Amino acid sequence: MQLPIAAPAQRNRLAVGLLAALFALTACGTEKAGEPGAGSRPAPAGDSGSVQPAADLTGVRWSVDAVTVDGKRTDAPEGAYVEIDARGWASGRYGCNRFTARARVDGHTVTVDPELTTEMGCPPDVQRFETLLAGAFRGRLTAAVKKRTLTLTTEKGETIALTARRPVPLAGTDWRVTTLATGTTASSVPAGTDNRARITFGRDGTVHGTLGCNTFRGTAKVSGPAIAFGTLAVTRKLCPDPQMRLERAVRAVLDGTTTTFGIDGRTLTLTTKDGARGLGARAAGRNG
Repeated sequence: MQLPIAAPAQRNRLAVGLLAALFALTACGTEKAGEPGAGSRPAPAGDSGSVQPAADLTGVRWSVDAVTVDGKRTDAPEGAYVEIDARGWASGRYGCNRFTARARVDGHTVTVDPELTTEMGCPPDVQRFETLLAGAFRGRLTAAVKKRTLTLTTEKGETIALTARRPVPLAGTDWRVTTLATGTTASSVPAGTDNRARITFGRDGTVHGTLGCNTFRGTAKVSGPAIAFGTLAVTRKLCPDPQMRLERAVRAVLDGTTTTFGIDGRTLTLTTKDGARGLGARAAGRNG
């Protein structure tokens, strides 16, 4: 799976382009300017702030746990979430497609009016869940917040169960490489190498993991949005070609380089300073 990007004129623009592409491909969705997740959104027309959103509902990334329709509970795929901001907009991911919607919060009532949705093809089970969630997350909903859980109930009695998720930290997380970028193209890891490349940053300025075949250890000094990697100590065994191709690509990003990094939900991207190479990784598991 490849995601081409228009070639930029300057290196820093290339780095930004690769970062955006890695976020999109790693998170299972693509956006264009003006589409969901592509940037800031204007305040909805007619909503000038006369209604104050509930403080315990807005500004939180709510991970979708399940949707119950006609008494049948369907668990959510990893990555489905909803976030409502203080300006009256909701955004998130149904499963693999992103969306935006107007969301008016008044006490325990949320009125949702869908606006934009990406149209990426999804696996059949994810597509079925997306249809259920998109059908339930619209119209007049009753919100019940209890500690870190949120339940949204439609007028038909359908429910959406959600849990507030803490931001995933860079250090201490098991990051599993899913996406590689070279030049102006981002692509999935070679077939058969899922979960082969893993990265863990220590809180003491170290980094370790597997490159695809060999294990590695080194230093990683974080300064703002940048990480300066030292020369890696790497084992020297040989593996099948797909794993070695993955290893070469990951090592080119981590070995003695300076990268910029970004975290969006459970997705990490690393892009070399010159913007020529990068990778995307997902946090293992659903906790965090």
